[in-house]
Amino acid sequence: MATTQLTVPAISARNLPSFDGLKPSAVKHVSMGSLKSGCVLKRSFRGLVVKAATVVAPKYTSITPLGDRVLVKIKNVEEKTQGGILLPTTAQTKPQGGEIVATGEGKKLGNTKIEIGVKTGAQVVYSKYAGTELAFNGSSHLILKEDDIFGTLETDDIKDLKPLNDRILIKVAPAEEKTAGGLLLTEASKEKPSVGTIIAVGSGPLDDEGKRTALPVSPGDSVMYSKYAGSEFKGSDGSDYIVLRVSDVIAVLY
Repeated sequence: MATTQLTVPAISARNLPSFDGLKPSAVKHVSMGSLKSGCVLKRSFRGLVVKAATVVAPKYTSITPLGDRVLVKIKNVEEKTQGGILLPTTAQTKPQGGEIVATGEGKKLGNTKIEIGVKTGAQVVYSKYAGTELAFNGSSHLILKEDDIFGTLETDDIKDLKPLNDRILIKVAPAEEKTAGGLLLTEASKEKPSVGTIIAVGSGPLDDEGKRTALPVSPGDSVMYSKYAGSEFKGSDGSDYIVLRVSDVIAVLY
């Protein structure tokens, strides 16, 4: 029996519509090999390579952040589980922590100069999508504003986080296992809680004169917070934690 051969035509950028910010010339075609009956389609994907970090040329030996920005050396991505199983690239989570390696001179509030509150060498946790990534001296770095830092963390357990400024750390209350009528809830039907206990608080925000304002909540308080606020973390004990700004707390529960 003769073999049937089907050739799939290449997709040209000229056939693609043009959107704002995306020019057809920036899109490379996808080359697809021939398709034969009884064979697996072989596909070769090329182009559309997005660089996640700005590469700093080797001739530059140091980076000094300006203003209230800091330079963080990012922690390496975990490639194995605690049991030693290798994680595929798609299962590796982007690190949100690193070490402060340089700081700016601070900022001014009126006539008051405010120095950076974190020092070189501190281990910090920061907002996942904050800052600008850099490839520098063979390592991944990030330049971000001090306000994008959640707090300092000297261990590998989020429960030990020391929040900065107006941020607080909350241990999320477990989801209800039963309805008010006593019916057991399945995992899919359990409502995500927005209630928890405050574990630690920051030193408070700065007013117009550069003075700290005390937060209206304290460690040990049971609070309700905005449902979609903050950044969530999993503790080493399996408990859920969330870091958010005190303005996202909507009530204290007694």
